[in-house]
Formats: sequence, structure tokens, C-alpha cells
Amino acid sequence: MAPGALIDSKTPSGLPISPKNVVSARELVEAEKDSHDIVLKTFRLLIADLCQQFKGGHPGGSIGMAAIGVALWKYTMRYAPHTPSYFNRDRFVLSNGHTCLFQYTFLHLAGYRAMTFDQLKSYHSSRWDALCPGHPEIEHEGIEVTTGPLGQGIANAVGLAMATKHLAASFNRPGFEVVGNQTWCMIGDACLQEGVGMEAISLAGHFGLGNLTVIYDNNQITCDGSVDLTNTENVNAKMSACGWNVVDIANGCFDIAGLVNALEASRNSDKPTFINVRTVIGIGSKVEGTAVAHGVAFGAEDVATMKKSNGFNPEEHFVVGQETRDFFAGLPSRGEMYVEAWEQLVDDYEKEYPELGAKFRSRMKGELKGWEELIPKSFPEKPTATRASSGLVFNPIAKELDSFMVGTADLSPSVNMSWPGMVDFQHPDRRPSCGINGNYGGRYIHYGVREHAMCAVANGLAAFSPGTIVPVTSSFFMFYLYAAPAVRMGALQNLQVLHAATHDSIGMGEDGPTHQPIELSTLYRSMPNLLYIRPGDSEETAGAWTAAISARNTPSIISTSRHTLPQLPSTSRQGVLKGAYVLQENEAATLTLIGVGAELSHAVGVAKRLKEEKGLEARVVSFPCQRLFERQAVEYKRDVLRRHRMPAVVLEPYAPNGWERYADAACCVTRFGHSLPGPEAYKYFGFDVESLTAKVLGYLNRVERDEMLRREFVEL
Repeated sequence: MAPGALIDSKTPSGLPISPKNVVSARELVEAEKDSHDIVLKTFRLLIADLCQQFKGGHPGGSIGMAAIGVALWKYTMRYAPHTPSYFNRDRFVLSNGHTCLFQYTFLHLAGYRAMTFDQLKSYHSSRWDALCPGHPEIEHEGIEVTTGPLGQGIANAVGLAMATKHLAASFNRPGFEVVGNQTWCMIGDACLQEGVGMEAISLAGHFGLGNLTVIYDNNQITCDGSVDLTNTENVNAKMSACGWNVVDIANGCFDIAGLVNALEASRNSDKPTFINVRTVIGIGSKVEGTAVAHGVAFGAEDVATMKKSNGFNPEEHFVVGQETRDFFAGLPSRGEMYVEAWEQLVDDYEKEYPELGAKFRSRMKGELKGWEELIPKSFPEKPTATRASSGLVFNPIAKELDSFMVGTADLSPSVNMSWPGMVDFQHPDRRPSCGINGNYGGRYIHYGVREHAMCAVANGLAAFSPGTIVPVTSSFFMFYLYAAPAVRMGALQNLQVLHAATHDSIGMGEDGPTHQPIELSTLYRSMPNLLYIRPGDSEETAGAWTAAISARNTPSIISTSRHTLPQLPSTSRQGVLKGAYVLQENEAATLTLIGVGAELSHAVGVAKRLKEEKGLEARVVSFPCQRLFERQAVEYKRDVLRRHRMPAVVLEPYAPNGWERYADAACCVTRFGHSLPGPEAYKYFGFDVESLTAKVLGYLNRVERDEMLRREFVEL
């Protein structure tokens, strides 16, 4: 069998390959079955050595999954180790990311250049340049998404599969299936217990994502013990009820042929496929089948015993024999054949469909062109909720630029993210009774009440290829607390996801303390690589979207109001890009008032009232984004705040944490909200202009009496 032979009796999605170069996966499995025993033994003992080297790690799951890995990397997945960014590659997600050695070892054996044997042995080492962190990370060659927090990976995989369905519907033409990859996802017992995982599984079944295959490493063990300690449900029935095909593999530790048959069959499914693979955690060790095998090295004595029982020399370590090397040797050349054939297909596609081909090339490059011109240059002068301002700014962009896929967690009427003529992303055969239909080419996603999955799926959409799809999510700001782990994972991976968060203050009113976010801004302002932006009117909202769309390697949260806000003179979209700017300068001022977002107009009102009633001069600073402000030159920051010349008081009905860096005092809220109409809620918390003015005056009186220590931060 030629080492570079392409697998499958069918050519990969439209690839014009000569039949003499193609063999079926079954034929190849049969031809190479005599090598399977030594390959599995080698892999398992290598994992045991890698964990024993530094006496740590997670060996058990990786060892139990060995046959699954052989079936995937050797026989089923279409990828190119020497061209790891090949656009139409199959995507693999290790949702049970603690078993990362499973992936790292197969990346090495498959021929990924970065994953040298020396690098593979860096697992759990003190090397700063190690490519084998304790969970897979997107920055490393062959890793599609960062995983670790359980359930995130399966949700990312749903997003990756949705990206393929959408791009295929948008660009494929008869004879030219330029997008046709499969998404493969490994999960463990815990991913089926995490809520976000089940949210995503339900959604995938509804969308009929036949290009998604989930392989369940069913070893029935979690950290605390056996799975039946907490779960006794019928998993197969549950998955079937969610709209998935279900396949059982009884002998998952050794049945490579059965695994390959199930994996290959899943490519042609009209539903997502769930392959329930029975394995034994830590097979061959003295702790096999127990929770002890999960997260600790087996010990030198046990590893030596494992080697003896498998015919290996216990004195030799990290042994990968020539037969095992030869078994995987043809994978890089096979991958380059996939790449070459696909690139020829795309070249022919461009000749047949020049306009569409040029658009496809642009999308692959992640180009966003012309969106700035679509933002309104001015806005109506009437009071407008900034959630409505978001629609005025972004909907024309979403309508014209196909790169944006916009979704909501069942709040379309509230978040203002829909546009005339939009088409829903939906299974083309679905006919919801409410009359909203769509297809896979649609770009508006109804996620249902699944905020956490929404943001995790959006990470998968963004990770498919940088900039090819720019996802937008939307919900009430309070419910981004539900989604916070996924938002964090997007920031960690430098993924551009735009989160449109509405109803962001006590001014949203009657829904009460459950919906009024007091503390959430502190979380997101402190989260690395995330832009949290609170615009104060329509002009600032234009700046917020400009900043978010321009940040190609950073997620953003645009935080907007439910209630109407006045359109303020002198607000500046360019000022927003700097994080903070002087809204009202006053050279005679003895005080700086810092206004933020929905309460920016309150700062303007307090400045006016101080002058009218007390003759006190104040300047007003608008401060929509702390992180953008921190990027400015120190001279600019000093000039905006002028704290060396006068005290600064920030007005924002959130927890004050963090404002001590920029202000001397904060009119803030340190308890949960209250259910009242918006204006009454502001009065109840002392956030109407009259009450705020009294608080500021009281603070200035204390400063004048010298009651304050220098730079002592005061909550008002």
C-alpha cells in the first residue's frame, strides 16, 4: 500500500483525484491490522512514560482512547500535518482536554513539524517554550481551539460544524464543493454532565449538523469515582431524543476496524453522530478502571510492570519503534495530496465562478472591507436607548457584509440585532410553527435560551478560520454572567466575537434585582484581552462598534441601555476609540466628573447644577472603556483626568471596584438592585441628578475640611 495513498472509496468533497490513488479505509485497516497491536502498545507505554517523567498528568484517559486515535489520525480524518492551516481540513476538538497527551502524541506521530519528540517530552516540564501545556491551546500547530473547562470544547465543535454548513451553503456549487470538512470531537463523561455541553448538543441536533461527529470516551470514571455516583441516565436515549444518530462500539480499546467503520459512516449522515465507545481508563495499569487512573502518574513500578507484560524493556523509556514510525510515515504526504487537490479545485472554481471565487478568497483571508462607510454619520436628535442605537449602527453592516453571523438567546425583540431581509441559519427542512424559516446560508442564529452555549458556539464559529466568520451574540447584560466562562475562553484564544449586551443598568427598571447588573462590569473590565465598552448615546455607540470591529484579535462587549438616553452635544466616536475623553472642558474647573454609559448624561446634569446652584465649575469626562484608555500615552491620560490639579468623581451605579485607578471618589451601588420603574430606581439609589449633586457637594466639603488622606478613595 503506497504510504501516500488517499483514503476512502469516495473522494473528499469534490477532490479530483485519480481512483488509483484512492483506497477505502476498510481496505487499509485490513491491510495493516498486523501492526495495530504494536502501535497501541507503543502509544500506551509512551503515555505512561510521559506522565511518569515528571510524576504528573492525566494518563488514564489517553491510554484508554488509543484505538480511537489510531482510527482518527491514521484512517479517517483529512488533514495536512505539513500544512496545518489548510482551509478545508477536518477539524478535531478534544473537549476532554485533560487527556491532552492523546492529542499531542498523535500530532507528533502524524508528522506535525512543531511537535518534535523533544517537545512531546516537555509535558509537565519547567520549559517555558513547551508546546504541551496541561490542556490544548489554540496557538499551537494542530490545535483548533483551547479546551479544558469541560463542555466548552463540544460547544466549540458545534460552532465549527455550523461554520462549515454555512460556508458550504454560501459558496459550494455543483462539482465544486470547496468547503466540505467534517468536525470530530472527543468528549468524556464530564462533558455530558456540564450544562453548556448539553445546551450545545441539543442545538446541534436541532440544526441537523450531519458534519459533526462526537466520540464519547465512555470509561464510566470521573474524579470522584464511577459515573453512577451521580449519573444513571440512558445516555444513548438522551442523545437520540436530541436528534442524533447513535452508534455503539463495545470494545473501544482495541476495535480499530469497528471504530473506522462508524467514523466513516458518520460522514454521510443527515444528523450529527454520537459514537458511544466503551473503553477502560488506564487499561493495562494496576489502577485500570478506577478513578485513581484519571489524574496521577502510575508510578515507576507499575510502568515497569506494564512494559514487561507488553514485551517492552522496562529499563528503556519513550520507545517508539520503527514499525510504529512506518505506520504513520505516509500521513504528511497524504495530507499534501489533499491540499494540492483542493487548491486545484479552488483554482478551477475561480475560473468557473470568478466573482464568487474572488469573494471566497477574500473570506478565507478574513478581509472586512467597507464597513466603516456603512456607519451613519449622524443620528436623530430624539432620546434613544443605546440598544436601539446599536441597531442603527450595526444592522446596516450586518446586512451588507456576509462575514457577520448574528445570534441571540431568544431576545430578538429586545436586542435590536435583526435587519430587513435577513435569513435565519436553520436546517432547510425545518418549518417552525411560528413561520420563521431559513437555511444553512442564513446569518441570523436563534440560539434559544442558551446564553452559555451561544457564546461557546460563537467561539467555534470564530475559530474556524481567523476572520472568515465574525460572530455576534446578544442578550441582556446580566445573562452574560451565565455565559462568562465562554466569554473568557474567547478572550483567552484571541477570538473576535462581538457581544451585544443590553439592559445594562438599574435604569432598566421593573425587572428588578435579578436583571440589574451591579457587579458584572467589574468582571469584564478586569478580564484580559476583552473590550468592555459602555457608550452614552448614539454617537458613542458608533464609536463602540468601530472599536469592536477593528479589534480583530479581541472579543468585545458593547454594553447598552434599555431606557432612552439624551443625545448629548460634543460626544465623539473618535473619543470612544481612546477609551475616555473630555466631553466638556472648563479651564476654571475645580472638579472632574466622570460619566459612564447610560449615566453619562447624569454627569452632565450634575455639572450644570453645581454651577447654577453653587457656582462650582466642573469639567466632564466620558469614560466608556478602561482598557482602551490604558493603551493611550501617559500624557493623554493625565490631560484627560487632571487628577494632579483637582479631584475626580465617577458616577456609575455599579460596584466601584477598579475606579480607584482613575478617580478619587465614586457615586456607586454596592447592593443588589430594586424593582421600580427606571426613573424611580435612579431616585431610590440616589442616582438622580439632585441626589448626585448633594453627594458630590458632601464629598467636596469633606475634602475642604481636610478629612481625606491624599488619594484616599471614597465610596459615595
